[in-house]
Amino acid sequence: MAKLIHVFESIPIPDGVTVEVSGLQVRVRGPKGEIARDFSHARGVVIRIEEGRVVVEAYRADRKLKALVGTIAAHIKNMITGVTKGYRYKLKIIYSHFPVTVVVDEKNKVVRIKNFLGEKADRVAKIHGNVKVRVEGQDVVVEGIDIEEVGLTAASIERATRIKDLDRRVFMDGIYLYERGVAE
Repeated sequence: MAKLIHVFESIPIPDGVTVEVSGLQVRVRGPKGEIARDFSHARGVVIRIEEGRVVVEAYRADRKLKALVGTIAAHIKNMITGVTKGYRYKLKIIYSHFPVTVVVDEKNKVVRIKNFLGEKADRVAKIHGNVKVRVEGQDVVVEGIDIEEVGLTAASIERATRIKDLDRRVFMDGIYLYERGVAE
């Protein structure tokens, strides 16, 4: 016989933020912008708004459903943090011999890495979603309100400078993530 377990998490909605829930679709608006997510893959989970809080709950929950409730609650918390404060990732440009130049191409939504290891062709990293990328000296700063888009953009920049068949401990040239967090 299965246990009847009611699992729920509640997330407070701060001032200046509006949350709309339509079934399993959540839209969060705040001073920095708007993020919408679709959680329709989560069967058995209920998302509702109650007294200034977002409640994510499931009835007759097993271990997987309990984990899913926590995951969805964490996504909603990240959305609220994104529209109030935003996210910032910092990457460091490291080279030993060939000076690397990083150029942000806003029109084509790409970051061009020029002269990496003396290569003639540029290495290109995609800018995902509505993310701002800027170069400050030897740092590349990636900022946005959606933590997933910011993380994807930072990862694509780091991965564009991956060197195959060379030991990373010896050939350290590349662009590496060194700081990530909330942009105040």
